Amino acid sequence: MKERNFQQIKEELPGIKRNVSLKSYTTFKIGGPAKYFFEAKGKEDLIEAILVAKSKKLPFFILGGGSNILVSDKGYKGLIIKIKNQKSKIKNTNQKSKIIETESDALLSQIVALALKNSLTGLEWAIGIPGTIGGAIYGNAGAFKKSMKNIVREVEVFDAKELGIKNYKLRDCQFGYRNSLFKKNPHLIILSVTLQLKKGNKLEIEKRIKEYLNYRKEKQPLNLPSVGSIFKNSKNFSAGELGEEDKSSSLSTELPKEAKVRKRTKFSCDFAAARLIEECGLKGKRIGNVKISEKHANFIVNLGGGKAEDVKKLINLVKKKVKNRFKINLEEEICYLGFKN
Repeated sequence: MKERNFQQIKEELPGIKRNVSLKSYTTFKIGGPAKYFFEAKGKEDLIEAILVAKSKKLPFFILGGGSNILVSDKGYKGLIIKIKNQKSKIKNTNQKSKIIETESDALLSQIVALALKNSLTGLEWAIGIPGTIGGAIYGNAGAFKKSMKNIVREVEVFDAKELGIKNYKLRDCQFGYRNSLFKKNPHLIILSVTLQLKKGNKLEIEKRIKEYLNYRKEKQPLNLPSVGSIFKNSKNFSAGELGEEDKSSSLSTELPKEAKVRKRTKFSCDFAAARLIEECGLKGKRIGNVKISEKHANFIVNLGGGKAEDVKKLINLVKKKVKNRFKINLEEEICYLGFKN
């Protein structure tokens, strides 16, 4: 977009910037610049930015907490719309449960803290997961046999195709393993979410939160930038987190014989993908300034100054090795931005 055209779009969208590095907006601390960048301070700002982008035929991407995404070293040749609205409130429903209404950019950690403060149970498993509520809904985030689908009541979206606001009840969200209606239809932009949590004992809730957090600290490389788990667990090899969808499965019997290397833990959270990667001898494998974590093989960590292309090389290496050894096609859990198809 030429200078004159940029000035025109700036008149319609005050606050828009150019050539903003996305490294500081992602948990991986990797990625090139966004050609255009805009912070939306509320639903109205967000919708206005989408309408301006569409009127200019400008590609756009809605960025939440920046977790679970790998941005190309070349950046993004369009408009990044960063949501900047973290309002949330609690409403009484009955003696056994309460409603939390939250904007899509509220951090999961904020909502976990809000739930604890009000003695609400059902979200303890999310402690330590980076990112926002909107992102968690988009990918049906989960851990320890639970996921967002267990607590979602309603999702408000802006339909960027039909240019209108819609509301989806739980039954309409098509939640699956790390999937949802919104992931299948990216034009449905999540604006806000209504969660329903049960009342519980505050001390017991706090105890579970500490147990989950300690488990993450012990098993995951939380001290280095990453996007979390790189790969999904195959439906055929994932009783751990997939216990919610296939309670009859058994991790120890479903894994290939070569990959039966550990007993299931207290939280049934030894990811099958991580175990397959480890069995391929890839723990600690390094390319450039990124490497597969020695602590958890389904994490790739940035050692400082890491490049997206090197992350891609590691991902491709893992897929090739696992395919050759176990005849399993690993599928990425993360999203790619700015890469050529």
